[in-house]
Amino acid sequence: MSIIDSRVPAIHVEGLRKSFGANEVLNGIDLQVEPGEVVAIIGKSGSGKSTLLRCINGLETFQRGALAVMGRPLVYGDPAAMRQLRQQVGMIFQSFNLFPHLTVGKNIMLAPSLVKKTESQALQAEAQRLLHRVGLAEKFDAFPDQLSGGQQQRVAIARALAMDPSILLCDEITSALDPELVGEVLAVVESLANEGMTLLMVTHEMNFARKVSNRVIFMHEGRVHEQGGPEALFADPQTPQLRQFLASTRH
Repeated sequence: MSIIDSRVPAIHVEGLRKSFGANEVLNGIDLQVEPGEVVAIIGKSGSGKSTLLRCINGLETFQRGALAVMGRPLVYGDPAAMRQLRQQVGMIFQSFNLFPHLTVGKNIMLAPSLVKKTESQALQAEAQRLLHRVGLAEKFDAFPDQLSGGQQQRVAIARALAMDPSILLCDEITSALDPELVGEVLAVVESLANEGMTLLMVTHEMNFARKVSNRVIFMHEGRVHEQGGPEALFADPQTPQLRQFLASTRH
């Protein structure tokens, strides 16, 4: 895991606005995530949660506001700066996005081999270590279509960790999985949280958010509508919008 300066916010977002045409998806987001903090983002579909993560990772451009990762402002026009950002920030998506024609081991080794120019033997050893880390040590030579959805998502986590990121963004990483496979993926994320990884995760798993996160953010209509420690936020929501959202998740 990368060594990071605990005096600098891992993520700093100020007045962030993002529109798709006339539809304003992020409506002035202010957010700060400290190194080692685990933050869960909850909210209805369309509230801007995934768009916020994609802006932090440089996958979406925003129109107004400021965004810095590890103290460095995000600069879209500078390819070197964007490469550095992507090395600092790992992202795991709903769909596993593994390359079907590559083995599991080669999926994990691909990005470090392109970016870090590490020797093949060292890459292979690191990929083996990461697969062991996510409970899939025996799957190095398997192809993605030979794995369950939960196993594929664990490979995707190992692939993100191969770049040794300081921050991991998780975008609804269990929503494409059958219910019986959700636990195995969340167990890996929980172990990362326990090891001190900075995590920002969009999730609809309320019990998991309550258990693992230091802070929960409720987004509504493109804003941070309410936030707080998980126990307080779930037990005593302050706004009708959050009360209504939590009631809808209990069915």
